[in-house]
Amino acid sequence: MTKETLLMQYQSECLSALKSVANIQKPFEKTFMDTMKLFMAIPDRINFLQLGRYGCFSEQTYRNLFEHETFDWFAFNGSIISKHLTGKRKAIAIDPSYIPKSGKKTPWIGYFWSGCAGEYKRGLEIMGIGVIDIDNHECMTLGSIQTPDCKTLDNMDKNLVDWYSSYLISRKDKIQSISRTVVADAFFSKETFITPMCENDFHVISRFRNDVILYYPTLEQKTGKRGHPKWFDGRIDFANLDLTRCKEYEVNKGKLYGLRVYAKALKRYVSLAIWYPMDGRTDKWQLYFSTDDSMDGREVLDYYRTRFQLEF
Repeated sequence: MTKETLLMQYQSECLSALKSVANIQKPFEKTFMDTMKLFMAIPDRINFLQLGRYGCFSEQTYRNLFEHETFDWFAFNGSIISKHLTGKRKAIAIDPSYIPKSGKKTPWIGYFWSGCAGEYKRGLEIMGIGVIDIDNHECMTLGSIQTPDCKTLDNMDKNLVDWYSSYLISRKDKIQSISRTVVADAFFSKETFITPMCENDFHVISRFRNDVILYYPTLEQKTGKRGHPKWFDGRIDFANLDLTRCKEYEVNKGKLYGLRVYAKALKRYVSLAIWYPMDGRTDKWQLYFSTDDSMDGREVLDYYRTRFQLEF
């Protein structure tokens, strides 16, 4: 397939998705389609100056396009996603990313965590929101949102975790039309994120730290006597796991066990998947969980590992 054919196919899909978004005027459509073409064609840094240099319209016209706040990017991207992600099992993956940026006038510039540098650095942050296809091991971006800086969050009377959950909840009608399952890294395994998400009909799949406090559910039967039976049968020691309570799954390069447990930090029961490395390796176990405590342990691992497609 030639480059010209691929470009025509790309433009055709963009135009089809654009027409699925209501209330699009012809001038906006022309400028938008020209911008989509330029994003594929410009070899260097893409900004408004470059768009005006290579495109059919002036720099100010492109600036006005991206100030069109009523445009529904979620609907536009969702239309494309529905045609290409064909698997039955889908989930929403989220991943905040640090962007280097200097200067003092950029809105919401501040200090954010850089995973590559392993430290907080001055710049910007966006939270990427993608749709992952578990069956086909693919991901496409649904949208992104810039993270406010600390001063702005203080004025909102929120911390960073509160803001992440509140934004997802504010877009839940769009998001839940695709999936009610949100997959996130270990940073989001906090009660302040999990509880509001679950209260708004989301399920969260994430990862625990290795020293997390988890308990086996009690096997004690009700006796009919006064008082509540004990809640738990003891804290889980992952170095000496009780295999009689677990279901084992076949996986490559290790062992996987699944069971239902009570998470003290989250104040709820979760479905836990415990992965142990192969013999001879020095790294410890890895703990993945889903707030849907009926989920199969193998599924929990599949959902979490597919999350990495968003980063790629």
